[in-house]
Amino acid sequence: MMSDPIADMLTRVRNALMAGKATAEVPASKIKIEIARILKEEGFIEDFTVGDEKPYALITITLKYYGARRERKPVITSIQRVSKPGRRVYRGRTDLPRVLSGIGIAIVTTPKGVMTAQQARRERVGGEVLCYVW
Repeated sequence: MMSDPIADMLTRVRNALMAGKATAEVPASKIKIEIARILKEEGFIEDFTVGDEKPYALITITLKYYGARRERKPVITSIQRVSKPGRRVYRGRTDLPRVLSGIGIAIVTTPKGVMTAQQARRERVGGEVLCYVW
């Protein structure tokens, strides 16, 4: 049994990037699919697909790199889990974080769904800060 599935997803992506892999596979859940959707919308990953295999579905995340073949570097420099099962981190709409002065994003789960901190500020809602990506 896994105590923090979101941290597992972020770690799998981080490890795949460090190893130079083209894809990373993660067990699927609704919140992980939403995190992958946000990463794609913000341009941090190429694409993601959700399979329907049994006994559990997998999300296949296609990672994004830049540069020439020999010198290619991952688009995601760092990906950090903020709120953990042992210590939840909630922020109000006025206290939502700005990651690296707007270069990165903070992914937040709100009553209106999973979104970036910038979108949450526009929607005027706060919530639990899941992770930072830059």
